[in-house]
Amino acid sequence: MNLFLEILKTIILGIVEGITEWLPISSTGHLILFKEFFRGGNSFIHNAEFFDLYLYVIQLGAILAVVTLYFKKLNPFAPSKTTEEKRDTWTMWFKVIVACLPAAVIGLALDSYMEMIENWQVVSAMLIVYGIVFIVIEMFNKRAVVSDIGEMSYKTAFFIGLFQVLSIIPGTSRSGATILGAMLVGCKREVAAEFSFFLAIPVMFGVSLLKIAKFVFEGLSMSSLEIAVLIIGMIVAYIISMICIKFLVSFVKKHNFKPFGIYRIILGVLVIGYFLIFG
Repeated sequence: MNLFLEILKTIILGIVEGITEWLPISSTGHLILFKEFFRGGNSFIHNAEFFDLYLYVIQLGAILAVVTLYFKKLNPFAPSKTTEEKRDTWTMWFKVIVACLPAAVIGLALDSYMEMIENWQVVSAMLIVYGIVFIVIEMFNKRAVVSDIGEMSYKTAFFIGLFQVLSIIPGTSRSGATILGAMLVGCKREVAAEFSFFLAIPVMFGVSLLKIAKFVFEGLSMSSLEIAVLIIGMIVAYIISMICIKFLVSFVKKHNFKPFGIYRIILGVLVIGYFLIFG
């Protein structure tokens, strides 16, 4: 393997993960294209078992960005918080747990089946369908009444969690599904985005740690280059995620999600065109 090219690939993939994990534009849709661009030659990308682990490890980098940016808000033990603020933080975590229950039950049950349909046809279809849904909801949905996670009921949190289950379909986008669900039940865009960030913590941490544990227990080994691309990819995903999360929070205070819907439709068409011509 060419060391420089492999490092360049992991930097690019780390950037893609850091952007697409948080914006509602589907990390799967982008990664499937980049895998095609990198398909030639001998590369860590073509080691199926390692690359599966790699994707989950760089996801850990992305999720650590959320923990870093929102550490005080997420920490119920912060000494600077009053008793009431600590109680509110625990309540927020309970809502996150309630919202994660559907994904834990339904998502895990269907996960292996969804891997069978992870192809460009499904990914492109979901990119386009959810792109249209984003545009339609922004045109007609005027029910934004929940302006803070503290105002959110457990029923609302559970409903958003049901939408998160949809993200197991390749090309949907976890953040996209949860943001749509939150907006449909009356959450403001900022609240929808923030709650989507928090939902990712237990879901992505849990899945990533399971994948890592499985890799270790099966006795699979890594070369020094593979260890290097893991670490670099994770660091890049962390840094880019920090930037991207701040951007999205700032963006939705002044704009809606229509541009992301349009982008999804364009990307979906590009995926179809690419595979029809070069597939």
